[in-house]
Amino acid sequence: MSTNHLRNGYGDSEPLLRQALLSSSQRSIVNSTSQVAIVGVNVSPIESLDYEIFENEFFKQDWRSRGKTQIFQYIFMKWLLCLIVGVIVSLIGFCNNLAVENLAGIKFVVTSNMMLEKRFQLAFFIFFVSNLGLTLFASLITALIAPAATGSGIPEVKAYLNGVDAPGIFTVQTLFVKIIGSITAVSSSLLIGKAGPMVHTGACVAALVGQGGSKRYGLSWKWLQFFKNDRDRRDLITCGSAAGMAAAFRSPVGGVLFALEEMASWWRSALLWRAFFTAAIVAILLRAMIDLCLSGKCGLFGKGGLIMFDVYSASISYHLVDVPPVFILGVIGGLLGSLFNLLLSKVLRIYNFINEKGTIFKILLACVISVCTSCLLFGLPWFTSCRPCPPNPTEPCPTIGRSGIYKKFQCAPNHYNDLASLIFNTNDDAIRNLFSKNTDDEFEVTSMLIFFVTCFLLSIFSYGVVAPAGLFVPVIVTGASYGRIVGMLLGKNSNLNHGLYAVLGAASFLGGSMRTTVSLCVIILELTNNLLLLPLIMMVLFISKTVADAFNANIYDIIMKAKGLPYLETHAEPYMRQLTVGDVVTGPLQTFNGIEKVRNIVFILKSTGHNGFPVIDEPPMSEAPVLFGIILRDHLLTLLKKKAFISSPSATSGAVFDNFAANDFAKKGSSKVRLKIEDIELLEEEMDMFIDLHPFTNTSPYTVVETMSLGKALTLFRALGLRHLLVIPKISSRSPVVGILTRHDFIPEHILGLHPFLVRKAGKILRF
Repeated sequence: MSTNHLRNGYGDSEPLLRQALLSSSQRSIVNSTSQVAIVGVNVSPIESLDYEIFENEFFKQDWRSRGKTQIFQYIFMKWLLCLIVGVIVSLIGFCNNLAVENLAGIKFVVTSNMMLEKRFQLAFFIFFVSNLGLTLFASLITALIAPAATGSGIPEVKAYLNGVDAPGIFTVQTLFVKIIGSITAVSSSLLIGKAGPMVHTGACVAALVGQGGSKRYGLSWKWLQFFKNDRDRRDLITCGSAAGMAAAFRSPVGGVLFALEEMASWWRSALLWRAFFTAAIVAILLRAMIDLCLSGKCGLFGKGGLIMFDVYSASISYHLVDVPPVFILGVIGGLLGSLFNLLLSKVLRIYNFINEKGTIFKILLACVISVCTSCLLFGLPWFTSCRPCPPNPTEPCPTIGRSGIYKKFQCAPNHYNDLASLIFNTNDDAIRNLFSKNTDDEFEVTSMLIFFVTCFLLSIFSYGVVAPAGLFVPVIVTGASYGRIVGMLLGKNSNLNHGLYAVLGAASFLGGSMRTTVSLCVIILELTNNLLLLPLIMMVLFISKTVADAFNANIYDIIMKAKGLPYLETHAEPYMRQLTVGDVVTGPLQTFNGIEKVRNIVFILKSTGHNGFPVIDEPPMSEAPVLFGIILRDHLLTLLKKKAFISSPSATSGAVFDNFAANDFAKKGSSKVRLKIEDIELLEEEMDMFIDLHPFTNTSPYTVVETMSLGKALTLFRALGLRHLLVIPKISSRSPVVGILTRHDFIPEHILGLHPFLVRKAGKILRF
């Protein structure tokens, strides 16, 4: 016989098989089979999501009773919630950028003023203390309030959209910390970005709006509580992630494509329309708010951030002779991207050793990285020479009291420090300087090389700290710097200017690390506002991705594996074709009769953590044992709570539905408010009564015969977004059900543990 592996998601009733990779004692082994995973920086239990619509008799009767008005309301609410998500995310994105520009801008201006007065030690002290204070604040609120807000959040959201529910990733605390922590952490000069956190923020807003708010904080609206299943919430969260990327880069089409290409595991045309609508709302509102800032109403530094990407709207020309350098740039991007992913995975392992020691060590680690970053950023410009201001600069030289290309730093009047011009700006302004046209003579090769090495290393060591941190902007900065280096080395042998090489370098490094192509291509085009770059960007993205794929996976897949999130890929491994589903299920299996005694239900619910149970009719209910369907744990708990008991084991009438409403069986938005068996109190005489499970059982569950290949079953399981897949016998004389396939059964490490002879054939899947 086989077992129901899904206990609260994956085997919660068994001892934990292994900890997630980053918290395992065997650090060299990838583990995705665990029932726990690292969410943020903490190890937490995980479970699966029910994307399948549970079609029992109660559900069918509820839908039959709905009129045209209710159906229209259901469709209207889908679009209304998308509108609400778009409005909220655009406001958050705008305020996020404005806050970062002003916080960091004030810090840089005060430091620069001290430098102008030759008070270098005081300047360093102000720079050092402000960075440390901002980092300390971000790490404190993240570690103490919402550890799930650590990192970019993209791996967790991507896993959720694949069917993995991790606790705490969509709570009000996480949303608050993600916004405030991202602002302070990015302002602290850590080499991290705000694009990843914005994607997580958008998904979090969508999740909270989709469940009608948060009852815990009194932010709950009944008129929003319309989505009662994981499928509708999944679609809205997909729209939220698209809106987050659109808000981060003011790239609505790129945001939609990013959600399609990188985030979502299920997609259809109706969802595409809603995601596009949500991103369009973000783009329209951001455009309106940016116009407000252009009029000077957003403070001294209100023109930075989102506006910095309108930097390359110039006509360009290139010829066949320019193709080989671009090809080489793509190869370099692929090699550096794969190296970046490898080193980052190693650093995250080391950081986890430190994080396991407790909260104080997490905060100390963040502070140490901040101290090292401040020392490097303030000290490195001293090793470069000052350059005289150009005769006809595009902006005042040196730049004083604002962001710009010509930072004076320690230089004499009418001179500027080119390395300080990149370092003593926000990451957004640094990208603007690197992308800018007509600046071929503004930077030296040595300064650019120092900046590239610094960005490459700091982006690796900064990401793992306990604070909201993205990878997109650091990767763009790093790629743009080595792109400029290539342009400088080519000199007049190329028709392309250095700013264009910076754009292509950023694209190649993004392709080598992130491994997405279509969405990144559109995002970069929307950033640079120049369609003439399309052929070159397509070329470098294709080459860099192809080269990097030969070495390891994309960075988000690596992080998901490292965290132990059991993500199901779209393809089946070749060895799965050699196995049948009967080869991976184990026993024993827990089942219920169609009419079951209350005592038996309570005992099984208390002794196991199974989420789904096959319901079998046996004589005298049927001539022979037959599979009637499957019933969920939450539905059994609802029946026990409502005490839908009968005194004798006989079928109930349709009047039983009068005691229930559709909301009684709706999926709760948070696991913290879900009903538990320990919360239900029953009298002794009630324990000897019965429950007719037939009206509440899904009579049409997805089933496969035990001889089906495991690869074919995986394709079905993932394509339909299932949580349970019943395995039935090939010979009807046996038990009507052999077992239940869950997500755990398709994870390579579980399969290879059961069949070690396949390890050699599948060895490459365990490689990062």
